[in-house]
Amino acid sequence: MNGYFGKALQVDLETGATSVLTVPEEWYQDYIGGEGVGVRLFFEHFNWNSAPRDEDSPIILASGPLTGTNAPCSGRTCVVYRSPSTGTLGLSNVGGRLGKEIRKAGWDFLVILGRSKHPVVLNIDNDQAELLDGSDLWGKNVPETDQAVKDRIGKEGVQVACIGPAGENQVLYASLMTDKERAAGRGGIGALMGMKKIKAIAVRGDNKMPVSSPEKLKEVAAATRNEMLSEHFIKEALKPFGTPSFYDSMSSLGLLPTKNWQRTSYPESIETMGMEAYHKTLEVKPYACSNCPIGCGRHTTIKEGPYAGDKGGGPEFETMGAFGSKCLIKDISVVAKASHLCNNLGLDTISTGQTIATAMEWYENGILTSEQTDGIDLSWGNGEAVLETVRKIATRDGLGNLLADGVKRAAKKLGNGADHAAMHVKGLEMSSCGVRASKGEAISFAVSPRGGDHLRPYASTIDAFGYRDVELGITEEVDYLEDGNKSWVKPLQELSMATNMLGVCLFGSITLGVKPESWARLLSTVTGKPISGPELLKAAERVLNMERMINAKLGFNRKNDTLPKRLLTEPAPDSRGKGQVVDLDKVLDSYYHSMGWEITTGLPKSETLEKLNLSWLS
Repeated sequence: MNGYFGKALQVDLETGATSVLTVPEEWYQDYIGGEGVGVRLFFEHFNWNSAPRDEDSPIILASGPLTGTNAPCSGRTCVVYRSPSTGTLGLSNVGGRLGKEIRKAGWDFLVILGRSKHPVVLNIDNDQAELLDGSDLWGKNVPETDQAVKDRIGKEGVQVACIGPAGENQVLYASLMTDKERAAGRGGIGALMGMKKIKAIAVRGDNKMPVSSPEKLKEVAAATRNEMLSEHFIKEALKPFGTPSFYDSMSSLGLLPTKNWQRTSYPESIETMGMEAYHKTLEVKPYACSNCPIGCGRHTTIKEGPYAGDKGGGPEFETMGAFGSKCLIKDISVVAKASHLCNNLGLDTISTGQTIATAMEWYENGILTSEQTDGIDLSWGNGEAVLETVRKIATRDGLGNLLADGVKRAAKKLGNGADHAAMHVKGLEMSSCGVRASKGEAISFAVSPRGGDHLRPYASTIDAFGYRDVELGITEEVDYLEDGNKSWVKPLQELSMATNMLGVCLFGSITLGVKPESWARLLSTVTGKPISGPELLKAAERVLNMERMINAKLGFNRKNDTLPKRLLTEPAPDSRGKGQVVDLDKVLDSYYHSMGWEITTGLPKSETLEKLNLSWLS
């Protein structure tokens, strides 16, 4: 079957048994691959009577039909599980080279079940898999674990995904790290790995990708790569400056959450935190994930100050927002140190920085006392306090134990109005994209199946940045301040989902650098089966509705599609969204209508499910 190996490796951590699962061909047709088939596998293996933090919850590592091919940006892996943080579907996505190596080993998916009694390493070498004792690795940080696993296996080309101390200590926003610096971060997959006692996954393989027309794919891939690199923002900002290029524009557009979302811009930080200052202050080496022509990643070394010589990955834009603007820090060296520290400890930088920003507001308002912070001065802008708090979170030491379960649970424990500053959706801390000057982005955060998420879709592309696209049917003027008229979000959301199903990076689509027809052309070339752009988007619509129904089965509906009170009741004090709040009912009603979902419940109508061949979910 061109495009796919047609099988998944299943591993039982309790018994050590491995087996081969044949993936039904119709699943590939209906859900394409990647996140789509990964979620379908999750549905089949999940125990619907289990609790949100059940250690037996399955973990699915999913690649797409383009993963590992020479299609541009084809290095993604989707991790599907039930989030121990939110109780929703956990949907983490990571770059690097892990996905390509899983495919080279001859697998489309890994299905990890059960729990080990002691720490283990899952070692996959082509069609052979075994569990190795990982007791000696428990307690090691991410770079140490990565190197130790590679040394133990002793073969060229091994790719490692592992957890750090944060995952071992079941911090609810711990990451699964690969390439030492790439994180499957959102939703706490690292915590679930820690519960299951699986310290690392090592993969290597020698298989060629099952491509229908290799020579034709080279031609189509080259054309798509040129299409991508000709897009203005990718060419002029993202490629030369990486994701830090977002920082300046987000602040100017009133989309940069500042002082724990009390402000929407941070212009006074551009001189020291902006993309040009970043590349002058830090020693920067760009790097790329598998087959990526953009190379948005940044290896950085701190040149001066108390952290001089410290090196690691990032900070990426989201980390700059989390530890910079949200915490009122203007020193890029402090933010870089926080990024390196989180990567080494295995922490999601987005949730970690947002949690600390919330704690700073609690401290300012007396909700957190000096005694409760272990004497740490959590005043705005205190970089050393931020770094010490990061360490405490990873080890669950004192204050860190309160914060390690996220802002929703910490606010509940503190009471006294603490929930007002807890910026989360469904328990997942919000990332660094504002909504009061991008009402489309309010939908992304509110309805995302994994909680506070700006990428499903990155709606600011349309209403704040002003992009338009004929293939998506988005050609008319879109008002970034209007709460209604949100039907345009649907096709953009489908494009974002399609990239996750194909196993390619969202940066190919985030500024519409690659259009639906181009992705469909790549898929057709790989599989040998023609598929059009609209057909690809319909498959993505099917997966969006499947995820919606799975979350409904887990107890989520319209009442959970909400935003923090601050964004609904406190007018933005500055920038382009000044005076704005989100009229959530108007936003949701318009979006639900375009999706074919019931207005009252937010769940797909029966005719919508029937149209998408999802009646089995009703």
